[in-house]
Amino acid sequence: MKQHVWAAVIGLFTLFTQAAHSSEQLEYPVVLVHGLFGFDNLLGVDYFYRVPSVIEDEGGNVFVAEVSSAHNSELRGEQLLEQVALIRAITGKDKVNLIGHSQGAQTIRYVASVKPQWVASATSIGGVNWGSRFADVVRGSVDSGSFSEQFLASLANGLAGLIDLLSGKATAPRDALEALSALTTEGTLAFNQKYPEGVPSSYCGQTSALASNGVYYFSWSGSKAWTNLLDPADNALALFSQVFDEPNDGLVSACSSNLGQVIGNDYKMNHLDQVNQTIGIHHLFETDPLTLYRQHIRRLKGLEL
Repeated sequence: MKQHVWAAVIGLFTLFTQAAHSSEQLEYPVVLVHGLFGFDNLLGVDYFYRVPSVIEDEGGNVFVAEVSSAHNSELRGEQLLEQVALIRAITGKDKVNLIGHSQGAQTIRYVASVKPQWVASATSIGGVNWGSRFADVVRGSVDSGSFSEQFLASLANGLAGLIDLLSGKATAPRDALEALSALTTEGTLAFNQKYPEGVPSSYCGQTSALASNGVYYFSWSGSKAWTNLLDPADNALALFSQVFDEPNDGLVSACSSNLGQVIGNDYKMNHLDQVNQTIGIHHLFETDPLTLYRQHIRRLKGLEL
């Protein structure tokens, strides 16, 4: 915990220095939260590839959260809550702007629901806000308590453990089955019952940005699984997308990603393009993913957030 605090102090000093070049500062710091099997930095590569630099250039102070790579959204939310408390103490700011990708969307929604006074905005990117058909298929392919389930869990937890080890989170709790269940339609709808803010009243709908808890909710996502011949991840996402019967990014349907004010859910981006992966390779004739982050920081500044 002490090392985490000192890392935040050092990082904050650096970010204040870098952000000083902007004529207009973002009022509250930004916290980026990764999804399932995610990381803050893995072997020198950021999960949100080059995104922190864009936020800094726009006058924002940015922190990258460290949460379990595989677990349920409430446990990850509690981990994030502790880090938000530290960031508030270090920066002297009462609130933060949360940005979560994939399962990270549920993670930030948890914090915004249980501590709305700490959150200025919650932005979902490719978020699982109405379940994932891919998660439904994977979870439904094995019987509860079966050898197949145990084998699948062992493999997934092993992968999560390797990711955590290589990204400096070797002691983080992990339970891939808990994570998978959280991302199914059933699991997500149960989550929405507990933490309803920002969730549209009907599938594929949207709401106003400002929710009843005083937090602004936004979202964007993509609807194309295969976007660039040079991206090694696209073939897998194109394969995964076959389980859907509606526009999707390879792992999440466009409609399921809707939360609060929908910036757009039909960008020619897959699930990894949304965080500027793989290493910045994306559709040649679509908005650069980094541009969406840049525009969003300006949007938040316009709202004095």
